[in-house]
Amino acid sequence: MKVVNGHSGGSFLLWTLAVELVLCGSGVYSIEGTKSCKLLTESDSERKVLSRLEPLTHKNFTAENKSTKEGYTYVFQLCGDAGGIPGAGVVQVDSKKTIVIGMYNSTQAIGGSDWVMLIYGNGEPYDTHCSKESRKAIIMISCNRNIDAGKLEVELETRDKEFNCFYLFELDSSAVCPVIQSQLSSGSIILIIGLCLVAVYLIGGFLYQRLIVGAKGMEQFPNYAFWVEVGNLTADGCDFVCRSQNREEAPAYRGVATEHLEEEPEERDDHLLPM
Repeated sequence: MKVVNGHSGGSFLLWTLAVELVLCGSGVYSIEGTKSCKLLTESDSERKVLSRLEPLTHKNFTAENKSTKEGYTYVFQLCGDAGGIPGAGVVQVDSKKTIVIGMYNSTQAIGGSDWVMLIYGNGEPYDTHCSKESRKAIIMISCNRNIDAGKLEVELETRDKEFNCFYLFELDSSAVCPVIQSQLSSGSIILIIGLCLVAVYLIGGFLYQRLIVGAKGMEQFPNYAFWVEVGNLTADGCDFVCRSQNREEAPAYRGVATEHLEEEPEERDDHLLPM
């Protein structure tokens, strides 16, 4: 019985160790994300650019270059161990060996409004090219709102120069896209809210007057008597303020009644004369 328990405990420990190794190899324990990248010159601006790429962490991106006879495969991981190689950000894999192109402990991050250029330096030295300087990888990440993370593409490898040779990769992602700002101003929002409230008032009042009160015709309009009074007062105010003609005409310009213009009968004073 004791032997069985010891065997079961040993199996459990082996399975636990295997699971931990798998998780470490897949980068699950790299919970720091972009903070794992070590910048050549620590700055808040570059660290802010790196933080934009946080959704791309813990992912391996692969690309194949079939333009050469060897048929290289490239593996890129953001601030993580590409290909399971500690410290490697980009590696080149073929049938014979794996070459580290760039390390994420030598990172530079340059950002624009809708793109980020990530540079991994301090890779393995060239054998004969580029004055045997260290390899360097440049990953150009461009905005594409339709995909979270696109396919890694090999764009260019410059190794015909004496210095500053590099590998250029391209990747599309929505992570670097700028936030779309609302096109509505505060005044427009207030106007829309006001129109919605007016519509609710009119429709709700109409249904109430129609279905509950049983009104017909213009009486279905909510608060009809009140709005009629408001309209009358508004018209009176407009008439009082805006019209230039006097409301009462001066007496000199009044019409004279016709009955006053009729000739009065001429009085005879003959009886006053001496006979």
